Amino acid sequence: VPQHVWRINLDTPEEAHQNLSFGAADRWWEQTDLTKLILASNKLQCLSEDVKLLPALTVLDVHDNQLTSLPSALGQLENLQKLDVSHNKLKSIPEELMQLSRLKSLLLHHNELSCLPDGFGQLVNLEELDLSNNRLTDIPTSFALLINLVRLNLACNQLKNLPADISAMKSLRQLDCTKNYLENVPPKLATMASLEQLYLRKNKLRSLPEFPSCKLLKELHAGENQIEILNAENLKHLNSLSVLELRDNKIKSVPDEIALLQKLERLDLTNNDISRLPYTLGNLPQLKFLALEGNPLRTIRRDLLQKGTQELLKYLRSKIQDDVTNPNEEPPVTAMTLPSESRVNMHAITSLKLLEYSEKQAAVIPDELFSAVGSNPVATLNFSKNQLNEVPPRIVELKDSVCDVNLGFNKISSISLELCMLHKLTHLDIRNNFLTSLPEEMEALTRLQVINLSFNRFKVFPSVLYRILALETVLLSNNQVGSIDPLQLKKMDRLGTLDLQNNDLLQVPPELGNCETLRTLLLEGNPFRTPRAAVLAKGTAAVLEYLRSRIP
Repeated sequence: VPQHVWRINLDTPEEAHQNLSFGAADRWWEQTDLTKLILASNKLQCLSEDVKLLPALTVLDVHDNQLTSLPSALGQLENLQKLDVSHNKLKSIPEELMQLSRLKSLLLHHNELSCLPDGFGQLVNLEELDLSNNRLTDIPTSFALLINLVRLNLACNQLKNLPADISAMKSLRQLDCTKNYLENVPPKLATMASLEQLYLRKNKLRSLPEFPSCKLLKELHAGENQIEILNAENLKHLNSLSVLELRDNKIKSVPDEIALLQKLERLDLTNNDISRLPYTLGNLPQLKFLALEGNPLRTIRRDLLQKGTQELLKYLRSKIQDDVTNPNEEPPVTAMTLPSESRVNMHAITSLKLLEYSEKQAAVIPDELFSAVGSNPVATLNFSKNQLNEVPPRIVELKDSVCDVNLGFNKISSISLELCMLHKLTHLDIRNNFLTSLPEEMEALTRLQVINLSFNRFKVFPSVLYRILALETVLLSNNQVGSIDPLQLKKMDRLGTLDLQNNDLLQVPPELGNCETLRTLLLEGNPFRTPRAAVLAKGTAAVLEYLRSRIP
């Protein structure tokens, strides 16, 4: 930082020495002290102790530099209200920082902090504290003193537990603990009367806390944990809840008390072990979004799930009447509950054109399944959630009719030539497998519109995709893709959606901005520095425009 920046309050401006007739704008002796200093997105490796020469500062923003430490003189900026030191390389915070009693916003995310000063509780006026994406293993107990804190972000750290004391933060409205190692949540958390949003995704929780006092809680996100049981006690007090997100857990049943959540608008139960639903769900007046894919539901046909939330709720309401008339009726026998010797659901094959053998943990698909197809044209094939090591070779028998193939959640490490012969294929889902590459022969799938390759092991963008020109949607999130070729992508003139979230892209080539057919481009969760998060947050059109502006 140039020295005269630190001395801006002290030094007489240059022109005072030469020019003796001042207009109103030049009256430097009436100049007020500097209150905001923004040094963001530079290459600063240290900040001078001279920062103390700017005692009137209320805002200091040095985010996105290369700072490894902060000067202790920061503690003398007693008027400071906002300090942003995020996206640096800080390993620790000076104790002196705890003297900033007027500080309202402290942003420390994306650093290398492994511990915090014990005196943190002295920052009593703090309203916003972001510590996400650091290496914290615990939280100082003095956090309990931060009674004005409204937003606390602890996501993406290494926390194994939360101190019960944080329940004393009586103003806290938003608490984000996503992606830590939490195995439980202190019961006292449930007494936080102001809490509105609680994020507990991607932890190791086995159960949900009970929430007797959280009368204002509007959003509870607890997906990607190991929750097995959902109790009536967990739910019945949450009168204000509008979003309940529990996807990718091991929940076996949903209690009838879920019907008490009268304000619920979104309920996500994707990828659990739920076999039946309380029909009273159909009576929730505000419910707009209900996601149930990836559950072994016995009473709801798959085609009904695909018709959307309103149809599903209508169906559930119609069943409430049936329940009243004959309460002891067994659920109808479907393919899933048939005894093992009759594994084939002929009704599905003949009337729904569906060949389904999913969630069986099977290492191979039984031959009788293919034999039963006979001359019936099968349009949809679902072998997801098994233990398949390869694409079943007999799949080629369906090549004249099948257009939708789901092999997701298996252990497939390569795509067979048989699959490349399914010339009518329009939709292919092979997410959550062990794929590292795709064969060049896939070029023959000239009608393929949608391919889902998320959660595999691709290190490069599969080059054969550039040559399948019918593709409209390519989902490649959660792989290790390191680069993409924008010139090849531009030839894919129907591509509308490209999802590359959570990969290893170190840069985004500016020429990608020329792919003007893209309506949805998802790049979050990659290690590149530009475009910045603020640009990504504006959406695809803004990102493409930004990239075009960077083309040399």
